[in-house]
Amino acid sequence: MIKPTLLLPLLALLSSRGTHAAPTITSLADLPYNEDDRLSNHIFAYPAGKCASFIDPDNDGMWQHKFVALDGEAYGAVFGHLEDVDAAAPPADADSFLDCLAVCLEKGTLRSVVARPLPHRYWKNGEVDDEGEHVRVDDVVKFLTTDSCGKVEYGFVSYHPNPVKVYWVDERTGERRFNQELGHGEHETSFIATFVGHVFQFYDSQPNDDPLDNEMLYELNVSNHGIVSIGRHEQPHMPREGIENEVRTTMMNEWRRHLVVKRTFSALGFDKGRLPDDLYASLGSYYYNNRDPPHKGLEEWGRHKGVFVNYWETDVNFIQIPWHLKRRWQTRLRELVEAWAGVELETTDMYGMREYTKGARLLTHVDRESTHAASLIVNIAQENVSRPWTIEVHDHADRLHEVVMEPGDIVYYESAKALHGRNTPLQSGNYINLFTHYRPVDDPEWYLRDTPEGTPEPLMDVGKCSLAGELDQYSEGAVQCDNHAIGPHVSPTMFYARNGNDLFKWWKSVGPDEEGGNDVGDGEEL
Repeated sequence: MIKPTLLLPLLALLSSRGTHAAPTITSLADLPYNEDDRLSNHIFAYPAGKCASFIDPDNDGMWQHKFVALDGEAYGAVFGHLEDVDAAAPPADADSFLDCLAVCLEKGTLRSVVARPLPHRYWKNGEVDDEGEHVRVDDVVKFLTTDSCGKVEYGFVSYHPNPVKVYWVDERTGERRFNQELGHGEHETSFIATFVGHVFQFYDSQPNDDPLDNEMLYELNVSNHGIVSIGRHEQPHMPREGIENEVRTTMMNEWRRHLVVKRTFSALGFDKGRLPDDLYASLGSYYYNNRDPPHKGLEEWGRHKGVFVNYWETDVNFIQIPWHLKRRWQTRLRELVEAWAGVELETTDMYGMREYTKGARLLTHVDRESTHAASLIVNIAQENVSRPWTIEVHDHADRLHEVVMEPGDIVYYESAKALHGRNTPLQSGNYINLFTHYRPVDDPEWYLRDTPEGTPEPLMDVGKCSLAGELDQYSEGAVQCDNHAIGPHVSPTMFYARNGNDLFKWWKSVGPDEEGGNDVGDGEEL
């Protein structure tokens, strides 16, 4: 069980706070960006003019937030979408900052969505919208000290052979204060609440009794929400004997499992959508800020997890997510899934972020019946991906669809019923996904129930289908059927499965040792 730890004491503010007036900008292009078009600093932004006059310049730099006043187009872009806000110009009649607006923009946010932070990052007339609850925060310093701005979550995981001792460093005195001891592995991960600019040191517990006399393994300067790994989980690449038999057996079992689920939610069992900009901004910045070691590490795989991911051939990386941030994302994503599924849902699981690397494959499978009724795949990022790596989803008639995703895209899917995978190897680069799952409220046996009246009928018969495009043309309507409700994602192979053996033959046909990838054995065309 991953264990949260008590909030560290709030002590001194950062010594880097400035005494000069903050700049005023009229274009968001004037914010500080790095070479990847990401914010290079945390930003505390507020309206120019009268509201800016209430800001104490001595607070500039608090929790490493650069103060910026917004006017013109920049003001309208960041604040204009808020309810009861005049997008044309900053307020001119404010009597105090309680009559004003403010927002914290997160370091690492992509330029294209920088104007859309999550709602809790806004301060409006002395209130913060915290997941629908309006919380009173009656001055700027308090706002900057909330998790809208400077307060963050950070996770510690250790793969060091010995227990690791964690110390927080008091910046005023240099004193190192014991925080906690880390055990070994992902299940011993500890998340804490802390602040941007805080410093932690990690010491070996051996050989001396006093850990401070031992080797310092790592020093962390907190700059954002994150996770850090002390040491690295090892997952060696090696040939795996009997893999084809394991895959065949797995495919047979997954086929049987998908037939158990009675209830459906949609006509096809899946659909494609897009993240709202504020969610894409938050998810993307968290990934970007933790994309490199020691923040990401190898996912813990082994025989106990089966052969669903080919971890013995490629690296499968993992970036754990802090609890509170995860809950914010889950709540917002649930609203999207409820709108698609047409039913009230409860959150059961969120998994990721998982980073696939060159050569990665994901076997066709279904998810856990009791908890994974309606789900989302979220594509967070892609790096140097030269060829679309499609998500393969079988609809209610077991027809294969191959869906192309771009960063920020989502795929809704009935994950305990609709067989899904990525059997074609990732040709190049890295591909980063998040998975989140829901089920009908208080109903772990939902899958045994009949489909309620009013639910869209499963689309079984679509008439005659033919290939109108190219075999490598995905998500563009390459296959045309008499019934256009089938959508644009039908696999150009026009393959559908009749049993688990067909799924195994599909896995074989698109594998790295096969040419062409279209000989799928006894599986049939539409």
